[in-house]
Amino acid sequence: MLRLVAGPKLIFNRALTIGRLVLVAAALAVAGCGASTDPDAATPATSAAGKTSGVGTVPGSHPQVIQPTAGVQAGTTAGSTPVGDPNAHAPSLTQVKHLLHLEVIAAPVTSASYIDPLQFVTLWERTDQGVDAQLPVGAPILAPGRVKVLAITPDWYAGQPLVYFELLDGPDAGKVQYVAEEITDIARPGSILDRGQVIARYAKSGTAIEYGWSTLSGVTLARATTGYEEGEVTPAGRWMRRWLNSLGANAGPS
Repeated sequence: MLRLVAGPKLIFNRALTIGRLVLVAAALAVAGCGASTDPDAATPATSAAGKTSGVGTVPGSHPQVIQPTAGVQAGTTAGSTPVGDPNAHAPSLTQVKHLLHLEVIAAPVTSASYIDPLQFVTLWERTDQGVDAQLPVGAPILAPGRVKVLAITPDWYAGQPLVYFELLDGPDAGKVQYVAEEITDIARPGSILDRGQVIARYAKSGTAIEYGWSTLSGVTLARATTGYEEGEVTPAGRWMRRWLNSLGANAGPS
């Protein structure tokens, strides 16, 4: 039987051709990966020291005050689905309580003063567990005084997060506050922020923010004291609105 045997030159040419095809395929794969863009790339950067470099670039706020009405929230549309992270997973209340107790500091009352943490509000909304408000996208929620970030619940409401932080100075030292829902770029748990540094930023979509008082049990002060039904005006919420107004927030009547 006659058998044809490939010579060394033919084998080399075939190997060279296969190698070129592999290189072309790899180049196309890399180009495809680099074609995607990060939708949050325009978010103001935060320096390694924890100070924001983008506070001055946020559009100036022109707050509008509305009379808080139970069950009415200007930031949502009837029948709409709140936008959040569908993959977020809320830890159990026991886990949250454990994290809070691990991070909390025994902070003594001092004479330090606070600043309005919501200086960029464009619309004040209802009073419920806390105070609801809208801000420009990317606007910062500021530390009212020296604070420690205690924990984050990634799916507090409709796939949106909540961050707990403790006031470390001033007349309310040792008390815990929270900001929740339409927030992103949240400071890491364990971080200690000075007055005016950024706790979180207003996200592109969601159900506005809620700013209120919390407890070390991982539940809002409203639920821990008087309970809460959706849209209900609570004493804890009224207290937060008065607290914000005392700092010049002009958040309307409580």
